[in-house]
Amino acid sequence: MDPREEELWEEFHRVVNMTSRELSDWLRTQSATPEDEEYPDQAGPHLGQRVLEILGKRKTDLGDDDFNVMRRVIDRVYGQRREDLEPTAGDTHWRHRLMSIGHDPLKPTT
Repeated sequence: MDPREEELWEEFHRVVNMTSRELSDWLRTQSATPEDEEYPDQAGPHLGQRVLEILGKRKTDLGDDDFNVMRRVIDRVYGQRREDLEPTAGDTHWRHRLMSIGHDPLKPTT
């Protein structure tokens, strides 16, 4: 892994501050309705599912598409947050949208 990919990996794991279990549970909860619940591997938005896949991979197993997803997630979170990523309260819909890609604005980053 080259140094840029290593840096991207570290930044992705700093920005994505939810565990794979937390994200999986959140995606299933958000996509469930009183009448129906999606299969766990289909619950939530596609980008959230991709984040979940990446969280389950080792660095050595990442491909170009994974790196592109990681960049998109980082850009999206920074586009809606300050650079320091300090815990911040905000609009519920805003928080839920970020949580759907693995970032809980109320949770400290690592």
